[in-house]
Amino acid sequence: MLAPEDIPEHLGPATQAALSWINLQRASNYSLTGMIGADDLERADGPFEVGLVLCDGEICAREQIRIIPDGDSYQFKFGAEAEPDIPPLLDPPVGVRREWLDKQLGKYEFVLLLYYRGLW
Repeated sequence: MLAPEDIPEHLGPATQAALSWINLQRASNYSLTGMIGADDLERADGPFEVGLVLCDGEICAREQIRIIPDGDSYQFKFGAEAEPDIPPLLDPPVGVRREWLDKQLGKYEFVLLLYYRGLW
């Protein structure tokens, strides 16, 4: 997975346009926190598909996006299901984590949470 600062320069405009499109489609305010599947993309002049790791508050998700260059702009389509090793929903639904934490804190003195690039 590439961190936002490691996304190749030639993919930057398409990635930002895809982020805006997803936010419009999902009525959300996601921020880009990573990209999957761009390692072997040397050019962005033809259609390609990548996974975008997005976070919005407590929820992080992976969206597979097919990006189709169209002159000076892009067209987008949601792509195939994400690979099983990186699920599409990277965080439990709102409230589930808090309920689990409350139960654990009732049993233990402290709980250590490890958060790494959108995965709990």
